[in-house]
Amino acid sequence: MAWETVIGIETHVQLSTKTKLFSRASTQFGKSPNTNVNLIDCGLPGVLPSVNKEAFYKAIRFGLAVGAKVNQTSIFDRKNYFYADLPKGYQITQMDLPIVLGGTIDIETEEGTKTINITRAHLEEDAGKSIHDEFDGYSAIDLNRAGTPLLEIVSEPEISNAKEAVAYMKAMHQLVTYLDVSDGNMSQGSLRCDANVSVRKIGDPELGTRTEIKNINSFRFVEKAINFEVKRQIKQLENGEKVTQETRLYDSVKDETRPMRSKEFANDYRYFPEPDLLPVVISDKEMQDIKDNFPELAQEKERRYIQDFGLSAYDAQILASSKIMADFFEHSAKETTNYALLANWLIGEISAFLNKDAIEINQSKLTPANLAMLINRIDDQTISGKIGKSIFEEMYASGASPDEIIESQGLKQISDDGAIEEIISTVIQDNPSQVEAYLGGKEKLFGFFVGQVMKITEGKANPAAVNTILKEKFKK
Repeated sequence: MAWETVIGIETHVQLSTKTKLFSRASTQFGKSPNTNVNLIDCGLPGVLPSVNKEAFYKAIRFGLAVGAKVNQTSIFDRKNYFYADLPKGYQITQMDLPIVLGGTIDIETEEGTKTINITRAHLEEDAGKSIHDEFDGYSAIDLNRAGTPLLEIVSEPEISNAKEAVAYMKAMHQLVTYLDVSDGNMSQGSLRCDANVSVRKIGDPELGTRTEIKNINSFRFVEKAINFEVKRQIKQLENGEKVTQETRLYDSVKDETRPMRSKEFANDYRYFPEPDLLPVVISDKEMQDIKDNFPELAQEKERRYIQDFGLSAYDAQILASSKIMADFFEHSAKETTNYALLANWLIGEISAFLNKDAIEINQSKLTPANLAMLINRIDDQTISGKIGKSIFEEMYASGASPDEIIESQGLKQISDDGAIEEIISTVIQDNPSQVEAYLGGKEKLFGFFVGQVMKITEGKANPAAVNTILKEKFKK
């Protein structure tokens, strides 16, 4: 029997504000438990929340970027449920009048560009964190995340497989980072998603029973969790069983999803308007200010890189795909003019090292200025490209500048024609049989002579000069 998959994704984007959604407590990651907390976050009696305007501005920026309707008047609601890490016993969110309605995001698939429609995006506060494995026999609560501003973005069920889901999340990550809506750090929980997955017979107009896979925090896990869940549901249906509507959790160690709880419905949460917050009204002037200060997005960068820096379409696309990499490129480009070589290094050698260490370039010891200096030293033939690679490895490991490494290790390229000619003469004199064979027609031996020169100079001889002078020598 042939089946098709239907997926909708709820993306939880932590907004990159300095303070929380309804309090002045810090949102800084990695602080000691329960240090980024104030009375409002704890939900103590008598305290009143107040909205963080910056969170609204970032949400609006997202709405404008996806072509959505932005509600300049929005209200908050209480979503009532009990968890130990939800101190108030309810979550402040937007139910009836969210800040963003509609919009689209384009993704690239094997069949080409596909448009995914967005249902809504609303602001809400995050809950705290339950810790179960640090205290023998006890659970602990860390409220540092409680009250952190989130933008929950809900897609229509238009995603057809796990690869499309990954493409959607990557497109979302690129968009929110370029908009400066979020830092997009998935390992820190700044970007995570719930995947609503169902299967149905091909051609069936009715959607199948869906399950919701909660809190997936990596692209790889998105693909693996969905693929497992699809196979599980198909197996159940083909065995004559029914799929249960429920919330599930992906276990990355066992590579499986497992049940958490039965799926709740909206009426289970007893939504009602938040009585402690007035409607939030964004003025026309504020809207215009947001539009006037709209950031450059990835596609716009690509076009500019091709036009201003003369990069190929491929190089421009790769560099612009990550805001962090694009920013690094642009800072380096201020201090060099060989933009093509700079792009090649970032896409090739440097990306290989970063991927191996699973870090972003801003987490490495490289600096834009030092990379530009390396490009300049290769460009002005102070060093060869080969020596440049060894210098880069030292830069990557220690953070030292290329000039410091060149000076301390004596790596400056030999470009003096007289010095090179003298070395070539020695090589020819020391290898008479090879010279005779080369002159006799074995032209492949030319590389042997180049290699001997490079060996003697420890790779410091200018390769172009070596080739030119060597050819002239053999002509004589």
